[in-house]
Amino acid sequence: MVPPPTTEMLVVFAVTVAALLLFLTELVSPDVTALGVLVSLVVLEPWTDVDANTAILGFASSATITIMAMYMLSEGVQRTGIVDQLGAFLRRVTHGDEKRVLAATVGTTGPLAGIVNNTPVVAVFIPMITDLAEDSHLSPSKLLLPLSYAAMLGGTLTLIGTATNIVASDLAATLIDGRSGIGMFELTPLGIVVLIVGSAYLLTVAPRLIPERIEAVLDITDTYEVSDYLAQVRVRETSSLAGQRLDDAFRELGRDLDALQLIRDDEVSIAPKTDREILPGDVLTLRANLQEINRFAEEYDLRQLPREEVTGDSLSAHWIRGELVEVVLPPSSGFDGETLRELSFRERFDATVMAIRRGSSVFHEQLADRTLEAGDTLLLYCRSEAVPLLETDGDMVITRRAREDGQREPPELSVKTPIAISIMLWVVLAAAFTRLPIVITALAGVVAMVVTDCIDTSEAYDAVSWDVIFLLAGILPLSTALQVTGAAEYLADLVVSSAATAVPVLGLVALFYLLTSLLANVITPVASVALMIPVAVGTAQQLPGTVDPFSFVLACTFAGSTAFMTPIGYQTNLMVYGPGGYKFTDYLRVGGPLQLVLLVVTTLGIGVLWPPVG
Repeated sequence: MVPPPTTEMLVVFAVTVAALLLFLTELVSPDVTALGVLVSLVVLEPWTDVDANTAILGFASSATITIMAMYMLSEGVQRTGIVDQLGAFLRRVTHGDEKRVLAATVGTTGPLAGIVNNTPVVAVFIPMITDLAEDSHLSPSKLLLPLSYAAMLGGTLTLIGTATNIVASDLAATLIDGRSGIGMFELTPLGIVVLIVGSAYLLTVAPRLIPERIEAVLDITDTYEVSDYLAQVRVRETSSLAGQRLDDAFRELGRDLDALQLIRDDEVSIAPKTDREILPGDVLTLRANLQEINRFAEEYDLRQLPREEVTGDSLSAHWIRGELVEVVLPPSSGFDGETLRELSFRERFDATVMAIRRGSSVFHEQLADRTLEAGDTLLLYCRSEAVPLLETDGDMVITRRAREDGQREPPELSVKTPIAISIMLWVVLAAAFTRLPIVITALAGVVAMVVTDCIDTSEAYDAVSWDVIFLLAGILPLSTALQVTGAAEYLADLVVSSAATAVPVLGLVALFYLLTSLLANVITPVASVALMIPVAVGTAQQLPGTVDPFSFVLACTFAGSTAFMTPIGYQTNLMVYGPGGYKFTDYLRVGGPLQLVLLVVTTLGIGVLWPPVG
């Protein structure tokens, strides 16, 4: 009979439930929720036993520092251009064959994500995969979800594959006597099995389950269904627009209408930043709905031209120096919760937003006042000279560029490429085969990257997903509170008393895998691992006989990398949500069976490699 919980336990349970509800509802961002948890624990110190000094230890934990350093190291490797060159190589060897393209996507992303942080890998691979889809006359929907899933599977190969592995290692060292954490390649044997089984699923079963949300080989304007929102008008002699500067004429219109181009003879000027004066005979390319175009043309005495003349090719032909660019807002985007008007987007980036895709929904009207969300994909029209500004802005990731003159050539390999790769290998090997912990080798690697000019300090700081860092630092004190108040032990007692006699130990390992993976789908993998591992270890320690708690830690660790069933479960899932045109249910349809398969495979693998009962 389990005794009733103490007041301290009930307070910690209340904070935990409140945190889970906020994670689920996303009333505020997860990192803000985590910081709110930290503050609450200190305010409630008489019941939580977490004082201010204990609460801020999350910012100094080896897991937090290591994850921060790995973001910087990954950025240093990415900037060498080697990942882009890999994409170009895949384009050459696949020759447009559907099976080869899918195999190249899965077979490359998985192993690479074991060494380089999987988020930047997916960010770089999205445009490459989209190009491969176009070359192969395939729907990008068929490839982008496997891209995200393969990156998640690859994260199980090494300690540095994902942030959840590093957090689990830190917790294992704290909770299990005599264990210093998880070794660099300790996960690798089971990680290889998971990657092989998951890849086989992605290559055989997944193609039958993934719908073609975006049709193959469409003009990019058709992909976003903007053809009905593009028109050209000719300026008559009597038009009141004649004699005005283009930017002045359209700035104060107060209409849901944008000017994209001013065409005069064979010369094309790209709006919005042009000081060209509108003259009679000029042709203006406009973005608006049909009713707005009709009203505007009538009011300003403009003659409408045949609408079918405006296509993606006519907007992005190489001689025009204008480009159609698709960008996605990553989970860490500062644009989340803002509107285009509040961001002064058009003026700031010299680019016009033509449409916004949110999953399978596409929005064309009142774009300036529509609140943006992480995962949204925007179709932009801009001058070619403005593209570098978009590429360097950390709040957007370019996923597609449409040019009449063919695919872009990848950047040349940097002279720093061998140096950056050598530094990354040294970090991994030193952590695996010397007494130096991963946090020290990772920091040493960052110093080496900066000193050798593979990356400068501002680029290193910009590479860090600070929301993940604050999420981790804020949620770790809750894990501490669960331990010091006995709340984790109480939950473990409940599990043991209700299931120990009816469920074998390996079945309990599977149970914690299932609970952690389900939790990871609705909050974040990092938070789910931080909350579940103390309870899992406590359960192992409460079981009769000699039970290895490390087996339970591994179940939670691998489960944190299998948040396949929702776009919000893992940040790479959210990154492909818009470019693939997916619906929320697509993740459940494709990811649900995969998650169940890996539940069985991982549990059996743990039973063989790390038997919970000796």
